[in-house]
Amino acid sequence: MKIAQSTPQIQLRGVNKTYSSGVKALENVELDIHAGEIFGIIGRSGAGKSTLLRLFNGLEQADSGDITIHGVSVTGKRSQLRDLRRRVAMIFQHFNLMSTKTVAQNVELPLRMAGVPAQERRQRVDEILRLVGLESLRDSWPSRLSGGQKQRAGIARALVMQPEILLCDEATSALDPENTLAVLTLLKEINQRLGLTIILITHEMDVIRTLCDRVAVIEKGKIVEQGEVWRVFGDPQHEVTRGMLGTLHHGRAESATQVEDGQQLVTLHFNGVSGQEPDLQQITRVLGGNARLVYSSCEPIQGRVVGQLKIRLDTPMTREVLRLAEQVADRIAIHE
Repeated sequence: MKIAQSTPQIQLRGVNKTYSSGVKALENVELDIHAGEIFGIIGRSGAGKSTLLRLFNGLEQADSGDITIHGVSVTGKRSQLRDLRRRVAMIFQHFNLMSTKTVAQNVELPLRMAGVPAQERRQRVDEILRLVGLESLRDSWPSRLSGGQKQRAGIARALVMQPEILLCDEATSALDPENTLAVLTLLKEINQRLGLTIILITHEMDVIRTLCDRVAVIEKGKIVEQGEVWRVFGDPQHEVTRGMLGTLHHGRAESATQVEDGQQLVTLHFNGVSGQEPDLQQITRVLGGNARLVYSSCEPIQGRVVGQLKIRLDTPMTREVLRLAEQVADRIAIHE
């Protein structure tokens, strides 16, 4: 989705957090998150993702810096924290459903605790269960649900209080690929239908690629890279980002990239900035009939093609061929 460049809904300025053990969890974090976007926070284990997420609903307090929502600071003020927790909801990796309550009763629980009248509770629960596709399972016990259905129930419980911001803490990590895709699709629909701001943390680059508008990469408590997903995926600037992106294609056979004497290995990079996409006919015309495609990782992200083509040439490129080849990709790398 296209995010209007207006005043951010959420701003973090110079946020720091150190635990009593001496571990520095966050260091000088600066973030802007706009209303209605899906913002991903990704990093390796222990990078500070969970601590950062818990700042958004007041479960953790920053040692210094400021956090504002709609321009109002919520850092350390009890009245603002109460208001913040009404406006922010969270879904968890392991669902956190009460086993002694039915699906409908689990979803209704936040309304009951808030003192919402019974008739309004029933109406809201019915609406939310329809939204997440669980209306036929309203009287089922959590033990009878699949992992994907449990997560849908968790999402319904989070949405029933009509929050402005939805936090997702590794929401798909406990799911199989099929249920992961179904939950990501549901979150996208919720974002579009309700205009909800979604902030999610994950260690899975594939989740970021599928769902998010923008992403921040965190390492050792610092934001090392951030931007639109296609930019970060197409031309990662930090070694941590490059390393995590490498896991997307882990295990793909690249033994064919071995070259013999007289051959040359060339990589055509497409980072999305120019809007170019691989034109195989043009590439063949430029490189000649001796070009062989040995590896490809190109994919569309947010309407732009990013990735690379690895090509083996039977004879090395001349300067003239190199000059022409530089016009068919955003960047060329020649492997000696």
